[in-house]
Order: sequence, then structure tokens, then C-alpha cells
Amino acid sequence: MAATSPVHRVARDHRLYVWFALLLPLLVLVGFARTYSLKGVFSGPALPSLLVHVHGAVMTSWVLLVVVQIWLVASRRTKVHQRLGIAGALLAILVVIIGIATAVQAAARGASPGPPALQFLVVPLIDMVLFSIFVGTALYFRRRLEIHKRLMLLAAATPLTAAVARIPFNFIFTGGPLVFFGLTDLCLIAFVLIDTFKHRKLHPVFLWGTILFIASQPLRLMLAGTNTWMQFATWLTAFAK
Repeated sequence: MAATSPVHRVARDHRLYVWFALLLPLLVLVGFARTYSLKGVFSGPALPSLLVHVHGAVMTSWVLLVVVQIWLVASRRTKVHQRLGIAGALLAILVVIIGIATAVQAAARGASPGPPALQFLVVPLIDMVLFSIFVGTALYFRRRLEIHKRLMLLAAATPLTAAVARIPFNFIFTGGPLVFFGLTDLCLIAFVLIDTFKHRKLHPVFLWGTILFIASQPLRLMLAGTNTWMQFATWLTAFAK
């Protein structure tokens, strides 16, 4: 029995990440159904620029890649997972570049889910900073599975805020950042708690990664109201006009 327990523990870990692989595309689909993924069904508005089309395609590709990579590990096809990781690194770079460009362009034309566009710009830009930190560190520790997989889960959770903010429930629209940040945090904390319960200890990656993830939210909202940020955002969006 003792000899098989590590196998059972790995299987339980796989199930946790498989559940994440199911939740991630579901939230993205629901959040962006009206404006992108099922826009034709809902007769949604036309996308404002080619860059937004590219951003949607890149982010969709990233979500699909995360799902495929989790499936490959769960099915023990680790060699394919490692080879595909090279393409994943290149795609992650595109996610950051296109994500920043799209956010700046949206702020330049005054697009925002609620707050003034220049103030809201801090939200997607910090998302891209966190995404870069988590993915970059995950690639550095790619040979240390216990660290790598948790960092990649944190990276994949970072863009979830944008999807959650667009889920068509009135309490999300009226609640603003407090609600869509809070819902995203609940999803992440649930996976961290499950992982902690299974291993009977909180992994340092989840401890410090979750602290960084959550602490960035009030900090970016505080930053958005400063003159320094407004001057920076005005300067940055001038290039997109």
C-alpha cells in the first residue's frame, strides 16, 4: 500500500488541475460569449479594431494551450508537454505584447467596464506584469514540477479577472472591481485550499503567489487615483491615438 501512495497522490494532483482545465475555458467562454466567442449568436457589437481580433485569438490560443498541457500531463505524455512548452513560451510573449497594446488602445478610445478609462488602464497592465512574473518564473523552474505547475496555474488565473468582469450578471456590473476581483480570488483560493488539504501543507509558491495576486488588486486601485498614474497613462495612450 505504501508503494502505491505516491501514485495515488499524483493522480489526485492531476484531478485538481483537470478541474482547473475545465473551469478556465468555461469562465472565459461565459465572460466573452457576447462580445467575442459567441458574438454572432448574441448579435454582439462589431469589434472596434483588428488588434482586438488578434488579442481575442491570442488569448483563446493561450487558454486552449493551458487545457492541452494539463491534459498531456494528466495522460502522462510529458515529452509532448515539454516540446509544446517551447511554443507556449513564445505564445506567452505574444499574450503580454498584444495584451498591453490592446489595453492601451482601449484606454485611448475611452473604453472601460466602469471606471474612467485612464484609471482602469492600471488593471490590465498590472495583470500583464503578474502574468509575466508567473510565466517567466515557471519557465525558469520548468524542471521542478511541484513549483512549475503551481506557477502556471497562477499565470493562467491572472487573465480570469477580465472574463469574470464580463459575466452578464447585474451584481457583477454594479459591484465593480470589488466583485470581479473578489470572485477571481475565490476561484484561486479554492484551488489553493484543495491543494493544501491534499498535501497537508501550504506550498510556498501558492502562499507567496496568492499574496502577490491578491495584494496587487487594492494597490493598483490606489495607484489609479494618483496624479503620477494619470500622467503616465495619458503619455502612454498618446501613442495609440
